[in-house]
Amino acid sequence: MRKSFLSTLLCGGVSLLMASCSGAGTPPPPPYGPVPTKAQLNWQKMEYYMFAHFGPNTFTDKEWGDGKEDPNVFNPTALDCRQWAATAKAAGMKGIILTAKHHDGFCLWPSRYSTHTVRQSRWRNGKGDVLKELSEACRAYGLAFGVYLSPWDRNHPTYGTPAYNQVFANMLSEVLGNYGPVFEQWLDGANGDAQKGQMRQVYDWNLIHTTIYKKQPSIIIFSDVGPDARWIGNERGFAGQTNWSRLDTAGYEPGLKAPTAYILNSGNVLGKVWMPAEADVSIRPGWFYSPETDTLVKSVKDLLAIYYASVGHNANLLLNVPPDREGRINPIDSLRLMQFRQALDSTFAHNLLNGARLKAGNTRGNDPAYDVRHLLDNNYDSYWATDNDIHETTIEMDLPKAETFNRFLVQEYIPLGQRVSSFSLEKWDAETSGWELIASGTTIGYKRILCFRNVTADKLRLNIRGSLACPILNEMGLYRAPE
Repeated sequence: MRKSFLSTLLCGGVSLLMASCSGAGTPPPPPYGPVPTKAQLNWQKMEYYMFAHFGPNTFTDKEWGDGKEDPNVFNPTALDCRQWAATAKAAGMKGIILTAKHHDGFCLWPSRYSTHTVRQSRWRNGKGDVLKELSEACRAYGLAFGVYLSPWDRNHPTYGTPAYNQVFANMLSEVLGNYGPVFEQWLDGANGDAQKGQMRQVYDWNLIHTTIYKKQPSIIIFSDVGPDARWIGNERGFAGQTNWSRLDTAGYEPGLKAPTAYILNSGNVLGKVWMPAEADVSIRPGWFYSPETDTLVKSVKDLLAIYYASVGHNANLLLNVPPDREGRINPIDSLRLMQFRQALDSTFAHNLLNGARLKAGNTRGNDPAYDVRHLLDNNYDSYWATDNDIHETTIEMDLPKAETFNRFLVQEYIPLGQRVSSFSLEKWDAETSGWELIASGTTIGYKRILCFRNVTADKLRLNIRGSLACPILNEMGLYRAPE
């Protein structure tokens, strides 16, 4: 009897707690379409991290090695992975992905399944391990550690035969099983070109994916078609103006059997799989370091354009910063990264909407749990939502005083799906007593940033013009970037 009473009391307490968390008890919006896994959501929140192309190509001025290079060419004279990590941390990056094995087949760890590795080089007298040094450095600086293993191997004698699939799986097991947590396994569909007399491999993607998940269950696997994150379709770092985090993957594979660049760039509006985009681009013209590109490092203006077209277009930014022949991030690249971060910090340090009065055209159940003020509370998991049958509505913003701005940021609460298909931002024109268009967009997703010339106003309106289900937003900001 006592147990029954306590159970009833506990259940009642939980019910009261749930009711208090949702104000008057209005049910939350149901999920719409596919939604991200916990790992995908955590990955999306990282937003910006480093790619590090490093290997024999660093010393040969080649982008693609042929697998015949002497392992002794790999000899960084002052490798310092802690310097990489310190640079990435200072730049505002959240992790580093290393090219553990590129197309030449050279392994930056002493693999038992290859004779083309750091063990065969003179670096560290054959006892070095770049993965060990970088994984430890990332942990020391609070960064996530990721790896890229090219499936193409222009050195291994079994490449082009069924036996190679197990060799590659064994290499993945080594890398993913011996260096601690790995947040992303970067894959592509690189393969030999039969027209050039190169061996081609039929990849066993099921074996590859199973091996990866067995060693790192919470990892994000990236490729043209995921299965967890997709390529953006170009190497310029530009996601589409329209970018759905959904994709139809049936019948596709990484490489030649991938979807078109247009589909990868924009996603599928009704895609059956949640597949967020990652935009990869190099800070230099090439992916590997070359002294000839020291004067060609991208400008801050270039990097900002990339940021707004990647993170600002619902994609993560993977910026390649190749270590030089000493084994360090070059001072030229490092300085540019610091300048880039300074530009971002100066833009997004202060939200001009703080203190504004917000008024929504509709609030779900008129329930305070979904109040529009949640858009300014800096709590990712609180949000504004409308009733289920409302797919078009507005949010008016009355600022304490007139402000000059040129950036507008808005986020959807993607744990419940991606919904908005069209929106616009307007300002109130007192002279005409009407609303004047500032900028417009299509998709929002995890994050969307609209860029426009300086505008001065004290009253704004966000119009949700189209949404596939009731809109759910969890963040909004107004900023002024230095011109």
